[in-house]
Amino acid sequence: MKTIGLLGGMSWESSASYYRILNTEIKARLGGLHSAKCLLMSVDFAEIEAFQKAQDWDSAANTLIDAAQSLEAGGADLILICTNTMHSVYDRIQDSIGIPIIHIADATAKAIQDRKLTSVALLGTKFTMEQDFYTSRLTANGLSVLIPEEDQREQVHKIIYEELCKGAVTAPSRESYRKIIEDLATRGVEGVILGCTEIGLLIRQDDVSIPVFDTTVIHAREGVRLAMAS
Repeated sequence: MKTIGLLGGMSWESSASYYRILNTEIKARLGGLHSAKCLLMSVDFAEIEAFQKAQDWDSAANTLIDAAQSLEAGGADLILICTNTMHSVYDRIQDSIGIPIIHIADATAKAIQDRKLTSVALLGTKFTMEQDFYTSRLTANGLSVLIPEEDQREQVHKIIYEELCKGAVTAPSRESYRKIIEDLATRGVEGVILGCTEIGLLIRQDDVSIPVFDTTVIHAREGVRLAMAS
């Protein structure tokens, strides 16, 4: 079993989900008392969020490069960046280390293709929905991507930062997301990507009528698959 490096803390709420999923998957595969070999480097999300708000992606990248290098020095064989948004600086982090970083959008695209779908909606932070670092990765894999209307994007983004990243999961916010997803479904998409690692805390498959792709679950499972590969 290879050692998985988790670059987390963005937010720690979803990083905890990664740890749980990794160990659940390893137990399911190996049984007994087996658990995942992993390292966690958890950054202070308040610092990263300030860089995001200021559009200071260089400082954000440098912080995560330092964290990734610490994981490599600690013995990680591969890395999962436990956030969708900060894959905006994926290339810079990958170029700074000698071990692979498993891209969350690539893993998600594969899961969608496995379901034989080609058209999906994307929910996430405004950075993830509106910049091209994420959607371009999906379209390169042959997928058509639809994002919510501007007012809906504002609502999705606000709930992520003001509630989900702080561990608040509320029925009104679940209903807001559900209505946005169902609106996107009426526009012809076949599935929806929960493209922020906290959204899976709020939305489950039973909440909506189209297939849900939870990037936290997909990413963590891909990490396990690669950690177990010969």
